[in-house]
Amino acid sequence: MGLILLEALLALAILLAIVWWTMFSGRKGGELHVPPPEDDKPPSPEAPRD
Repeated sequence: MGLILLEALLALAILLAIVWWTMFSGRKGGELHVPPPEDDKPPSPEAPRD
């Protein structure tokens, strides 16, 4: 019983380490802000619709 509990705790510790690593190992300033391309803007109300 103790060995199963130890193995479960070890698996939980590894899972938490993986989650911690993926959450906090990114860029120092966060994600880069990239403006959307001009093509993706919605059409203006004055533009004729097809």
